[in-house]
Amino acid sequence: QVQLVESGGGLVRPGGSLRLSCAASVSIFNVYPMGWYRQAPGKERELVATFTTYGTTNYADSVKGRFTISRDTVKNTMYLQMNSLKPEDTALYYCNLPRDSTVYWGQGTQVTVSS
Repeated sequence: QVQLVESGGGLVRPGGSLRLSCAASVSIFNVYPMGWYRQAPGKERELVATFTTYGTTNYADSVKGRFTISRDTVKNTMYLQMNSLKPEDTALYYCNLPRDSTVYWGQGTQVTVSS
């Protein structure tokens, strides 16, 4: 059974930083695509950053230059470093992982950017 556990969210002021973690119960070595998504109240879930099928990274235009996706295949953990946070980054952040024709999602971690 694949389990994903996100952590690292919280309340931060505009301009601040957070680092999200996504711990997987299975190996993430050579697992593509996998990444981070977010969903704000009243809005659809949207892509934030992913590792693509070819191992490159892809970012939403709204976060380019501010967010960085990375992963540690020894710890089976994926990260999202978020800098220069803005109020519009407020959302529930999810990670996902494909395995055996199924896409698994974590429960999400809340990020709130407010002064």
